[in-house]
Amino acid sequence: MVSCKSETTPKTLQIGTYRAVLDVQDNEALPFIFEAESATKLKVFNAEEVIEVDEIAYRNDSVFIKLPVFEGFIAAKFEGNNLKGQFIKESLDRVVPFSAEYNNDARFEVKSKSTQNSTGIWETVFSKGNAEDEYIAKGIFKQEGDKVIGTFRTTTGDYRYLEGVMDGDQMKLSTFDGSHAFLFTAKVTDSTMEGLFYSGNHWKEPFVAKRNVSYELPEADDLTFLKEGYDRIDFEFPNTSGELISLSDDRFNDKVVIVQIMGTWCPNCLDESKYYAEFYENNKDKDIEFIALAFEYAKTKEEAFSRIERLQEKIGIDYPILLAQYGTSDKVKAQEKLPMLNHVLSYPTSIYIDKTGKVRKIHTGFNGPATGEKYVEFKDEFEAFVGRLLEE
Repeated sequence: MVSCKSETTPKTLQIGTYRAVLDVQDNEALPFIFEAESATKLKVFNAEEVIEVDEIAYRNDSVFIKLPVFEGFIAAKFEGNNLKGQFIKESLDRVVPFSAEYNNDARFEVKSKSTQNSTGIWETVFSKGNAEDEYIAKGIFKQEGDKVIGTFRTTTGDYRYLEGVMDGDQMKLSTFDGSHAFLFTAKVTDSTMEGLFYSGNHWKEPFVAKRNVSYELPEADDLTFLKEGYDRIDFEFPNTSGELISLSDDRFNDKVVIVQIMGTWCPNCLDESKYYAEFYENNKDKDIEFIALAFEYAKTKEEAFSRIERLQEKIGIDYPILLAQYGTSDKVKAQEKLPMLNHVLSYPTSIYIDKTGKVRKIHTGFNGPATGEKYVEFKDEFEAFVGRLLEE
């Protein structure tokens, strides 16, 4: 006699659009939109950016969504077609409450018709008056109706693709990429902004801005430099196979070398790595090499190497990435590993070395695709400068 046993189909994501929300400080909600294309694939949207996600797993009544490259993941239970759970970054012991509503594509709720227009260039100061935390930035925004997109550029990089609304005179912008979750809120007049910047639920700071069409940040090539008495750098760190690699290896002799100071957790580094990987692939027949030094906050060496391998595989990076540091991404600690530098101000930082081994330029930060013309300008300048070094 054969007995019959009922089987229940595990709950999966419904095909369609979800409005996701991360709960940050001050009872503020950081929203983003994602679209489930199937039970195992979805896309996250931030302005022009589309992040494809294909690491989705199910267990009992829960779904686990791992964003590409970065370590952060979403763990949530189904509540009908909706979700409730957490965004988790284990290495930093950070947990942010998460929820998602099915069949909702409104990133921000607009309660009032926009009364201000943010389009233009904004001279910005974050944490003004705080000697330890104050820094400058350049806001670049475009508004159509109540929809706003743009970014803030700083001396060390940009805040990537921001998307949001102008609700009356209140600007609200957000982005989520699996590493950083950013929310900006500000009261806007015709010539000023005053608001708050939230990073997840662990950090917030004020910012002020004024319109300034001619505002420019300091040159990124003047911020990090070699200490007096040095004209080259040296290091020896392991690759993912455990081999110690140094600039004195034959591979780098008589070559132009770009040394990339980065971390697998860093979105600006990801943007730069995508560009470098493509450039290297297209120029392997020339006398140029790239080598990346990863400064990881993973708690173990094994986990740090695992993240490096994941980045290389996902992006298709064919140049070596060495583990320079794990357990912290502290910039002071990073500078100790490269004592010939005045400081490590930013991830990423790129060091340009000529065929004789001399450092010719150090570029701090990276202006990614979200910066539009500035990204195009960087690529043009990079290729021109590298071209001159190759001709020497």
